Amino acid sequence: MRRMLHADFMRDMIAPLRLRKADALLAEHRRRGDTLLIITATNAFITRPIGAWLGVDDLLATEPELRGGRYTGKIIGTACFREGKVTCLHEWLAEHRFDIGEASFYSDSQNDLPLLELVGKPVAVDPDDRLRAIAGERSWPIISLRD
Repeated sequence: MRRMLHADFMRDMIAPLRLRKADALLAEHRRRGDTLLIITATNAFITRPIGAWLGVDDLLATEPELRGGRYTGKIIGTACFREGKVTCLHEWLAEHRFDIGEASFYSDSQNDLPLLELVGKPVAVDPDDRLRAIAGERSWPIISLRD
């Protein structure tokens, strides 16, 4: 049942949102041999299939607790939100060779400031107003992936 729900969700809700420029950006990072990692506050139940569909192998997301085939409403580990994203990233980095100073991080939200400030190449993508202002003040690139 869960797989059918995922398939319907991907077809009806996610596929229509796929952006040509985002696919091109991912392809460019792949061409350069970059590690592709999604870091998101959205739970893994939703985002893991999206990451797989995009060809992104690694995912850091809030992990919902599952007991007896049902979600409990609780999470496992650290909530991957704001500063929690940094905690999750540091846990991931402990197991992967990776230079965070060379990393790019793309975000549309001021909620991701802790991560944007951590990486060597922060990029604001179709940002909210607050992130747009901060990116402008800090001379971070601001791009749009929308056609």
